[in-house]
Amino acid sequence: MAMTPAQAARKELAGFKGELTGPDDSGYEKARAVYNAMIDRRPGLIAACTDAEDVSRVVGFARERGLRLAVRGGGHHGAGLGTCDGGVVADLSPLKDIQVDPEARTVRVGGGCVWGEVDRATNAHGLATPSGIVSTTGVGGITLGGGIGHLTRKYGLTIDNLLEADLVLASGERVRASADEHPDLFWAIRGGGGNFGVVTSFLFRLHPLSTVVAGPTFWSVEQGAEVLAAYRDFLPGAPHELNGFFLYGSVPPAPPYPEELQGRKACGVVWCYAGDDTDAAARAMAPLLAATPEPMLHGPAPMPHPVLQSAFDGLYPPGDQWYWRADFVNEIPDDAVALHAKFGAELPTPQSTMHLYPIDGAVHEYAQADTPWSYRDSGWASVFAGVDGDPGNADLIKRWTVDYFDALHPFSAGGAYVNMMMDEGQERVRASYRDNYARLARIKAEYDPENLFRLNQNIQPAPKTPYEARP
Repeated sequence: MAMTPAQAARKELAGFKGELTGPDDSGYEKARAVYNAMIDRRPGLIAACTDAEDVSRVVGFARERGLRLAVRGGGHHGAGLGTCDGGVVADLSPLKDIQVDPEARTVRVGGGCVWGEVDRATNAHGLATPSGIVSTTGVGGITLGGGIGHLTRKYGLTIDNLLEADLVLASGERVRASADEHPDLFWAIRGGGGNFGVVTSFLFRLHPLSTVVAGPTFWSVEQGAEVLAAYRDFLPGAPHELNGFFLYGSVPPAPPYPEELQGRKACGVVWCYAGDDTDAAARAMAPLLAATPEPMLHGPAPMPHPVLQSAFDGLYPPGDQWYWRADFVNEIPDDAVALHAKFGAELPTPQSTMHLYPIDGAVHEYAQADTPWSYRDSGWASVFAGVDGDPGNADLIKRWTVDYFDALHPFSAGGAYVNMMMDEGQERVRASYRDNYARLARIKAEYDPENLFRLNQNIQPAPKTPYEARP
C-alpha cells in the first residue's frame, strides 16, 4: 500500500524541525482550519515550518512527489488559497520573529506573523507601516498582493514600503530579493502574489506614527445615496493624511456603540487621520459632514494605531462563512450610487458589508509598471463581502455578493485587487494585472517554470520560444 503524504514526510524529511500533521493525527482538524469556514479542505500533510530550511525541505518534498503545494501564512484568503485537498500545506505560522530597528526605521518580519503582532512591536517605538484593517490577517498575503489599508493615502500600499524579502524558490534555493539582488523577482513579488516562492521574511520601511484620529461616522442606510455622492466628490480632494473608506454595513452590536444603534443597517465612513492633531483631523473631515445629513454617530477620536488596526477583529472572528467579490473603480457615477444604495439596503446578514477603499494619494506617486499592482490610476478598490456565522446562510450571502458585484461591474475599471478575489479564472487574473501580466509570466518562467506555486491567483509561466526550447 502506498504511503500517505504524512507517512512519507515522516520518513523522508530528515532534519525537519517543525511539526508534521496528517489526517490521522489528533490535532489535524485544528491544524487544517482556515479563517473562512466556507473552505473545507483536507490536506494530506500540514507541515509547520520553524525556519527557512524547514520551508526548503517541504517545498522539495512536494516537488519531488508531484504533490499540490499550498502556502499558508495567516490563512485569511477568502478563496482558501492557503490550503488544498490531498496535497501539502506549508504552514508558516511558527515564523514569528520581529526585529524593529528604530534608528533605521525598518522592521524585519517573519513570514508567519499577523499584522497585529507587527503593529504592537512597531508602535512601541512610535512607528508604523501600512497594512490592512484586520489585525489577525497574515503579513505575507496582504503584502504579496499589494496591501490596502488605513494608511494608504499617506504612505502608500504595503508593497510601496517593502525593502527586501527572503524567499525559498521552487528549486529549494534560498535567495534575497531587493532592488539590488534579484531585482526582477523583487519587482514581481510586489503585487504578483505567492507565484514566485515562499517568503520567509520581509523588511519594511517604517514611518513616525504612534497615535491616529480614527473611528466611524454612521448615517442611516436610507441616506446612503446622498452620503455616497457627497463622499465621492469630497474624498479625492481631502488631505492625504486623511483616509476614509465608505461602507454599507450594520452598526456593531456591542459597546462603545449606543445600544439603540447596535445592529442597525447603516452607511458610513471609517476614518483614519495619520497623526494626533484632533483639530486638523476635524478640519479635514468637516467638508463631508457639512455636505451630508446629520449622522447617527460621529465617533473619531485619538487612539494608538494598533487599536484602530484591531477594531474589526471582534466583528470578524475566524470561523465565519465568507464570500467575496471585488473590483477597481475609477469613478462612481450617479447610476452606480443608486445601485449601491439598493444593494446596501438589502444587506443579507449583520456582518455582510461593502467597502470602497481609496487608493489615491501616495499610491498615485508610482507608475503602472513600477510594480505588478497595475491599477495605480484608479480611485477606489471595492469589495463586496457576504459574511455570516451560520453555514445555513452560505447560499444567501453568496447570492447577494454575486448579484451586487454583477450589478456594479459594468462601472468598474476591469480588474480587481487580487487579495479580495475568489477563484474566478485566468482571464480575471490577467485583467487584474493588465499590461504587467506578460512580464510577470516571463519572471514566473524563470523562477517557477513548472508552476509548483499555482495555488494562488495564478500567473502561468510564459512558454519558451522555439530558440529557448532547443536542447
